[in-house]
Amino acid sequence: MAEKFLALMADLDEGIQKQMSSWYASLQEAGFKGVQTPDLPYHITMAVLPLDHEGEAVSRMKKVATDFSEVPVHLSHIGVFAGGSVLFAAPERDRRLNEFHEALEFDVPSEYPWTPHATLIIDKPEIIQAAMPLVVKSFTPLLGKVTRLHLCEFQPKREIAAFDLLKGE
Repeated sequence: MAEKFLALMADLDEGIQKQMSSWYASLQEAGFKGVQTPDLPYHITMAVLPLDHEGEAVSRMKKVATDFSEVPVHLSHIGVFAGGSVLFAAPERDRRLNEFHEALEFDVPSEYPWTPHATLIIDKPEIIQAAMPLVVKSFTPLLGKVTRLHLCEFQPKREIAAFDLLKGE
C-alpha cells in the first residue's frame, strides 16, 4: 500500500469546473476513465505534505485565505508529465500565482519542483497517448480564478479543511 500523505489544493472556479468537466465527459464518452481520485474539484496542488503537517497546514490555509483574494489563473496549455501517466491543463505562471504558492510553501523536501497544473486524467501512458488527440481537439484556453483552499489526506481520501479566499480585488 502506498504511503499516506496530505495534499493542499487550490480549487478552481465554477467556470473552469464546468469546462474541465466537459472535457472529461468527452473522454468518458470515448471510453477513457482514468484512475484519478473521483469527486475532487479541479484544482492546482500547492503542496504535498507528510501527515504530521496537518495542524500547520490548516493554520497556514486560514491565514492565506484571509490574506489573499481570489487568484486569477489562465489555463493556457495542456501537458503530460514525464512518464506519460498524467494529462493536465496548466496555468501561466505569473507573479500573483507564484506569491500565492510561496505563501503556502512548507519546509518539506520534494522530489520534484512545483509545476502548477490541473489534472484531467491519470492512466497508463498508452491510454494517455490515445486520449491526447481528443483533448487537443477540444482544448481552448480558460481564464478563471482560484477561489478556495482545500486540504485532504490520501489514500483513501479524507476531507480535512476548506477555506474560501476573499472575493474580488
